[in-house]
Amino acid sequence: MENITFLHPGFFWLFLLLPLAIGWYVWKRKQQTATLKISTLNGFKARPSVLSKLKPLLFVLRLLALSAIIVAMARPRTVDVNSKTKTTRGIDIVMAMDVSGSMLAKDLRPNRLEALKDVASEFVDNRPNDRIGLVVYAGESYTKTPVTSDKALVKEAIKSVKYDDNVLKDGTGIGVGLATAINRLKESKAKSRIIILLTDGVNNSGFIDPRMAADIAKEYGIKVYTIGIGTNGNAESPYAKTPAGKFLYRMMPVEIDEGLMKEIAQKTDGKYFRATSNTRLKAIYEEINKLETTEIEEMKYYNYDEKYRPWVWAAFGLLLVEIVARKTLYRSFI
Repeated sequence: MENITFLHPGFFWLFLLLPLAIGWYVWKRKQQTATLKISTLNGFKARPSVLSKLKPLLFVLRLLALSAIIVAMARPRTVDVNSKTKTTRGIDIVMAMDVSGSMLAKDLRPNRLEALKDVASEFVDNRPNDRIGLVVYAGESYTKTPVTSDKALVKEAIKSVKYDDNVLKDGTGIGVGLATAINRLKESKAKSRIIILLTDGVNNSGFIDPRMAADIAKEYGIKVYTIGIGTNGNAESPYAKTPAGKFLYRMMPVEIDEGLMKEIAQKTDGKYFRATSNTRLKAIYEEINKLETTEIEEMKYYNYDEKYRPWVWAAFGLLLVEIVARKTLYRSFI
């Protein structure tokens, strides 16, 4: 009965009639055979035959036949489901990550950059039908991963992101980060194109004005979601390095140009978020995930294999055996 379903399981309630049938049989059993009254049985030797002992089996056969009919009426069957999924409206997404030295601040655990990497990887897992790319920026920017459907590649790129002032000049070039992300999407043929731009500071580097980059994004129809990451007030932030290359930390004020970030989001029909904790950062990416939904067309094909026929044949066979036995072996002449 593995993997078998029933089209009309309500017929199983008929099994409640079987105890009633058994009770009726027991009550009427003695009335079903002819009786002969005599004054004494001394002249007869009691030799009950095997056939007389097996006669109740006729009723058992009938009960089994009725049970098989009830199961057949419930329509047992197995189903094989084949599904075909088609993405009808894909989204191309570029995540632009700030990897400046201030992203090592410890107001998020273990620091802002590591917290962002964890949440970004989870976001990638939740977008199986979209293409995603990765841009990193500090004082300069570059494309870590072009827009691709290879989620393993994107997650590996996110995992490898780290602060390295030998690769990128330190600073916060919001304009160049946004411009590089736009460059990754401007030739995209996707129905929807979005950028998730994250920073923890103010624009103090780069040769591209962030507002000009926002105008370009708007011209290409690219929506920008902006995120400011960092607690309110002061945070334990790196300010120098030891000769051994170890960072020194002290409490420093958190400065995010929220006005600029809100302006970029508003200009491109996006939305601005502020992530002050690990929990809030995760909630922001979950909200973006819900805001940017991908339309999926799924077609399912059901192949049913009916299993009621063997039960019908079983019921027919049991009834046939009962009728033949009743008309031959148990035929009454009285």
